[in-house]
Amino acid sequence: MDAPALRVVELSSPFTRFAGRLLVGLGHEVVLVEPPEGDATRRELDGAAFTHWHAGKRSVTLDPATPEGATGLRRLLEGADALLDGTADGAAPAASDLDHLVHVRVTPFGLVGPRSDWQGTDLVVAALGGMLAQVGDPDGPPLRLPENQAEHLAGVNAAIAVLLGLRALRHGPGQLVDVSAQACVAAALESGTLAYVHEDRVPPRPGRVHPLVAHGLFRAADGHLGGGLGGNPRMWDALLRWLREEGAEADLGEPRWQDPVERKNHQEHVLKVVQEFAVSWPKADFAEQAQARKLPWAAVDLPRDLPDNPQLVARGFFTHVEGRTDLGFPFAFPEGRRVTELTVPAPGEAQALLDARCEVTVTTPATREVTAPSTSASRPALDGVRVLDLTWVLAGPYCTKILADHGADVVKIESAGRPDPTRFAPSMHLSRGTHADPDTNGYFNEVNRNKRSVTLDTRSADGIAVLRELVASCDVLVENFSSTVMKKLGLGYDALREINPDIVYVSMSGMGHTGPREGWVSYADTVSASAGLTGLTGWGPDDVVGVVYGHGDLVAGLQAALATVAALEYRDATGRGQHVDLSQLEALAAHMGTILLSPSDPVGNAHPSWSPHGVYRCLGPDRWLAVSVRTEAERKALCEVIGRAELADDEPTRTAAGRRASALVDEALGAWARTMPADAAAELLQERGVPAGAVQDGRDLVEQDPQLRAQGFYVRREHPAAGAFLHEGLPIRLTRTPGGIRTHAPLLGADTDTVLREWAGIPAERLGRLRAAGVLD
Repeated sequence: MDAPALRVVELSSPFTRFAGRLLVGLGHEVVLVEPPEGDATRRELDGAAFTHWHAGKRSVTLDPATPEGATGLRRLLEGADALLDGTADGAAPAASDLDHLVHVRVTPFGLVGPRSDWQGTDLVVAALGGMLAQVGDPDGPPLRLPENQAEHLAGVNAAIAVLLGLRALRHGPGQLVDVSAQACVAAALESGTLAYVHEDRVPPRPGRVHPLVAHGLFRAADGHLGGGLGGNPRMWDALLRWLREEGAEADLGEPRWQDPVERKNHQEHVLKVVQEFAVSWPKADFAEQAQARKLPWAAVDLPRDLPDNPQLVARGFFTHVEGRTDLGFPFAFPEGRRVTELTVPAPGEAQALLDARCEVTVTTPATREVTAPSTSASRPALDGVRVLDLTWVLAGPYCTKILADHGADVVKIESAGRPDPTRFAPSMHLSRGTHADPDTNGYFNEVNRNKRSVTLDTRSADGIAVLRELVASCDVLVENFSSTVMKKLGLGYDALREINPDIVYVSMSGMGHTGPREGWVSYADTVSASAGLTGLTGWGPDDVVGVVYGHGDLVAGLQAALATVAALEYRDATGRGQHVDLSQLEALAAHMGTILLSPSDPVGNAHPSWSPHGVYRCLGPDRWLAVSVRTEAERKALCEVIGRAELADDEPTRTAAGRRASALVDEALGAWARTMPADAAAELLQERGVPAGAVQDGRDLVEQDPQLRAQGFYVRREHPAAGAFLHEGLPIRLTRTPGGIRTHAPLLGADTDTVLREWAGIPAERLGRLRAAGVLD
């Protein structure tokens, strides 16, 4: 039998709607509570917004502010497992005394702190969370990532929060879970804050080149390409060989360029030679030729290209909603099944759920087996779960970091000959110490905290035998190799299941384990290129900037964490493990919102219906203010704050006069902001209810942000090799079963003997023989 569906009630907002959509994709029943006039997205983009966010959900209409509506909501929650609550003031009257309920509050800035009542939009949260500071040209304005990426980060964290809260119900009552959208963004910046924490520097906006590795955006004959030099000597040799074959190597064949440090020091020249080669090629042909050489390049696709992507088509990624094609879900679940057909609920079609006498068709909390609270009630939600971590660099380690933060025992498998590349890679070694030390890299130490390290030579038969023994005693195995590696090791899913019949196996290859492009080499920037994100990040069709930091890796890591927790819940309900074949391309494409139902071109920081909506220069070097005006009331308040009350008279978008007035307001706002410190300007606007915030970089987040400080977001821990430093905190705050940063990142191999004894029962004598044979190096 399949696992029974959970019932999740959604009080929707822009920061919760993606969570509800993800839970639909996991097979759960999501009940959308709409106001009597219908959810606001029914009137956006000719209904396309509602279709995307809420297809597959059920609908009830009520007004919780009325006695009748409050009673109806109470009845609905009595039969629910979780409440996904995006309201500004929460549903406390209806939910406060329902001990069975997991109440997940998702707000722009969290429930505690001096800015908990601040107004937030995707743009403002992206600014205050640090995302905007990482996109755009160094000498130009910060640039917003398209399709509401800050909202999406909040949504996937909220979905994880729902499942973590439900898992904790086994050991006690429900709880309140606080998810801050700002914290979700601040925890997903790759090196944006880490460079300041570990090297006391704030990188400028990178433009079109990745801040750490030689990858970025390149022009092709008919558009753009994402790619670069790759991450190992083989890739450099293959690229150089290709350039030589085409007579385009210039001086790169000289011996000096074989030194990766020399290439890094003179990266601009190297990339210029590559750009001169790429610009003569059609983008699709270049990508195909590069991938035939196992080089990480991809064409920058636009929304119109996605439905024809052969990999997405072959894997059945897209959903069909009443005759229209929409983006699908980040992974097929459960057991490889995909949701491919959805319907759009009519307003109030599930109104009978408000009747206390109606039959509850889902497994309600009353039927759950709950143990006595005892001391386990305060343990993290994933306490007791064993995770074998075969991941490296960012996407995979970010997934297992989330699992470890919430209590899982995560054991990272490395070897002296093949450690995680971020331990040594000069370009990614964020540290004040020597780059030769595998234990001092701030990049590695951030994303691998709370884990243990085992060194094991998996190139030897004895090493594989030990690895199989570890597989036998784990609950979850996560890896982000290319699609064929595990099978070559003799550890494909069928083999894993023979060793451990109910194992949860999460693979995270760039393209997935099936399809015509399963063998493509992928980095975060190439995934962003293929998913449509890069092509929409810019000021217009002819001025694409792209996203060159690891946003795609971070999204894949979050979605893999969601998949892992969902698969554990499914296993507990059915007794069956599964292989979650997560494609990083699909994970990021699922974060692209309404681009198929309502395609658009790059629009910079503009919004289709809100004005003013943008980023404005303020006093000080590279200081900027983000402002989103959603309503006439906010527009009037803004005009009064900036001393131009007369500009608020015309409606902003419905008439030509109104559009001219909007341009005047935008111009006046820019002139006012130029005379103000960004934080002071934001304070004045927020006092009048206008969403606004300073664009913050890593230094601002750590040193200045009062909200993150009040929440204790940055946590200082001591590391035996790197010393004491701050870690990025957890955006999901469970009040009864909280996660946390318990231990520093592991020294290479420090836990080998302990783990092999605990997990595999290997005695000291055998450990000695294995070590003498070099198997544990």
